[in-house]
Amino acid sequence: MGVHDEQGASMEEPECCDQQTTVQPPANRATSTPSPGELPANEAHGDTMFMVGGWVQSSPSFLVERFCPDINEWRSTAHVFTNRAGVAVGALDGRIYTAGGEDDAQRYSSVERYSPDSDCWSTDVAPLSSPRSGVCLVAMDGYLYAAGGHDGFTAVNIVERYDPRTNEWSKQPPMLTRRSRAAAAVLQGHLYVIGGNDGENTLSSVERYDPLEGAWSVCAHMLSPRESAGCAAYLGHVYVAGGKDELNLKLCSAERFDACEMRWSEMHEEQERECK
Repeated sequence: MGVHDEQGASMEEPECCDQQTTVQPPANRATSTPSPGELPANEAHGDTMFMVGGWVQSSPSFLVERFCPDINEWRSTAHVFTNRAGVAVGALDGRIYTAGGEDDAQRYSSVERYSPDSDCWSTDVAPLSSPRSGVCLVAMDGYLYAAGGHDGFTAVNIVERYDPRTNEWSKQPPMLTRRSRAAAAVLQGHLYVIGGNDGENTLSSVERYDPLEGAWSVCAHMLSPRESAGCAAYLGHVYVAGGKDELNLKLCSAERFDACEMRWSEMHEEQERECK
């Protein structure tokens, strides 16, 4: 799994892991599965997937693990500085960023940055404008966008943009709907924010941001309300999988959004095999 452009070409592919002392495991299953945690954040960078934080035995975690598909193995990396769950994770310019999150006492506004080359985290990144968890964090046009989240009282529609050249966040037009634990993806120059929870209900609604116009617009709803779902843009479509429904039940279903036809369709087993 990796970060791909809209034609499916792999982007930003650093060397994954030292393979000299690793025996190739069977191709159909991953070894050394990540530590048990509830709702860790994940981000695909090059050909490596990172899992950050989450709840481990009712406590927020500082653990970070990465999956290298070339050797089919999970490995531990340097820990984040702050134990947190509900943290947002995004990749920009060859680095991994974490933003916001919560523990059992408070929400955070702090942001950390990870360099895969040195296996080190740094805290010299400007914080979000306010503490919140369940934020969407996604890269577009050389910036990081942080959208939504929960401030401890309610879901918010705040959107801000990080410029790594100036180390500053700037406020952007707010979303049309307050959302926490939403999914996000970038497709054809637009930022899509999908589903989530508005503080009372799990959402099926979708909106997209046009950075040239500086405006949000409503898109077709998903077929199923879902929050905490996985999301990716690939070959001209946005894919959303898993998450939880309005009854807080885990979902196994997946949907695909066609931006040209402006509609969602359910992914069936045959389609899932074609996309692998």
